[in-house]
Parts: sequence; structure tokens; C-alpha cells
Amino acid sequence: MDNFSIFDDSFDDCLTNLKKILSKCEEKNLVLNWENYHFMVTNNIVLGHIVLSTGIKVDKSKIELITNTKIY
Repeated sequence: MDNFSIFDDSFDDCLTNLKKILSKCEEKNLVLNWENYHFMVTNNIVLGHIVLSTGIKVDKSKIELITNTKIY
């Protein structure tokens, strides 16, 4: 399993949801790469978007990369 995100309105609800997801992964014999997981973060980049506790923003570095890419 590469990635998954868990969120909810409260920390306790997030822990409950995490427990459900990890139980399901164990049930289905999915192997997780723990080096790639981050817990209790307030912001992260997901699919090229910056996810914050206040909302979702576009990653401006991606826009600059696309704008500056020359296609011949």
C-alpha cells in the first residue's frame, strides 16, 4: 500500500478511523512501507496539492515547472 489519508473533525475520530484502516490492511495482508507514512501532520502535499487544516491550495512550484517547460 503506497498512500492513504485519514481525517475527521477530532483527533479521537481520526484515531478510530486509523484503527479501522490498519485492521482492514492486516485482514487483507497488505504490507505498509512505514518509512513513507507521516502521522499527525497539519499540512501535506497530496496529488500535487497542498492540503492544510484551513483548506487546499495549489502547489505553486508545480505551476512554475509547467510554465517554464519548453515543448518543441
